[in-house]
Amino acid sequence: MASHEHRALSARLAACFDIRSAEIPAVLAGAAMFFFLFTGYFMLRPVRETMGIAGGIDKLQWLFTATFIATLVALPLFGWLASRARRRRILPWTYGFFVLNLAAFAASFLSNPDDVWVARAFYVWLSVFNLLAISLAWSVLADLLPVSQGKRLFATIAAGASLGGLTGPILGTLLVAPLGHAGLMAVSALLLGCSALCAQMLQRWRDRNPLPVHALNAREMPLGGNAFAGATEVLSSRYLLLICAFVVLLAIVSTFLYFEQARLVAQTFPDRTRQTQVFGMIDTAVQTATILIQLFLTGRIAKSRGVGVLLSAVPLAMAAGFLWLAFSPVFGVLAAVMITRRVGEYAMVRPAREMLYTVVSPQEKYKAKNFIDTVVYRGGDAVGGWIKTGLDMLAGHATAAMLIGALVALLWAGVGAALGRMQREREGGF
Repeated sequence: MASHEHRALSARLAACFDIRSAEIPAVLAGAAMFFFLFTGYFMLRPVRETMGIAGGIDKLQWLFTATFIATLVALPLFGWLASRARRRRILPWTYGFFVLNLAAFAASFLSNPDDVWVARAFYVWLSVFNLLAISLAWSVLADLLPVSQGKRLFATIAAGASLGGLTGPILGTLLVAPLGHAGLMAVSALLLGCSALCAQMLQRWRDRNPLPVHALNAREMPLGGNAFAGATEVLSSRYLLLICAFVVLLAIVSTFLYFEQARLVAQTFPDRTRQTQVFGMIDTAVQTATILIQLFLTGRIAKSRGVGVLLSAVPLAMAAGFLWLAFSPVFGVLAAVMITRRVGEYAMVRPAREMLYTVVSPQEKYKAKNFIDTVVYRGGDAVGGWIKTGLDMLAGHATAAMLIGALVALLWAGVGAALGRMQREREGGF
């Protein structure tokens, strides 16, 4: 009787979220992979933001530039691994390396808790880690789920990331006093290891529910090529170049808002503890709204209206938000626009961006995608930071930057709509 009730409940849940019964283990494993990854990352994120402000608002562009340079160094190393390891081994080996990094930072925070250079190194490291680790998790998902499944399942699986983004700040707030920063590093390392185990569970599910034989055999083979293949793949594809343009515009918009957030938080809340609390409150509001949209709206919009709608709706909302900020530059307005941007990115733009990679080759899914998600994204951050700094110096206030931001957001929307059309044209071949 209990087994029958369990099957009936599973069937109702599957129907509610447009999941087939055989896909439930994959959705659970994928959601858990993202949950553990994002919980570990968001435990540490408020600490990073406070460290960025502590170094001075006028120095933020240097941290962004250092992050971009560190990304340029890290990506060839990842490309070398991806060229030689079997596709199913790339994520666990990469995450294992990051676990060792976290152990080293934990030791550094224990021995030199007030060292400003350790703090800056951690800021840069976490900024590189979060893009590469998250991009790699999505690469695995795009590799294992074809486009028909991706449209239905990506948003539901991504809800695990949002739940982790909600749990992480809460755990960080509760644990930082008894464990300290070093203890948070250790807990985050453990969570990252759990994420890698969930990725392996997802691989085993695909083994039990195989794609065509040629795809199964290909997963057992290294990708080949060289450490810089991601860049050459991008330069040879109009589709990937357009994704680059979308990501650069997204990064510039995000950076404009990030700098404005740092300026207004520092101006409104001079106390560091209060700053961290404000960042944590924003994270909590963002993740709560994101989970609801991911579970009940994103997949249905992608299936009925297409990826292009998801890619262009948020940029249009940001254009309106920048105009609002230009004429009312206060913290309340900034918080509303920032929350809207982040909810829209996590709930709609991010799943839609990952759907774009379901119609590319395995080489492009791993190497080109990670090049775009790290080097291109952080390059956009660095460019956006220097543009924002230059505009503030020339104009003497942030209004000019917000008006420029509105124009950039409109261009971003146009690129998103064009990508949606190209993805739809490619879909028939996969």
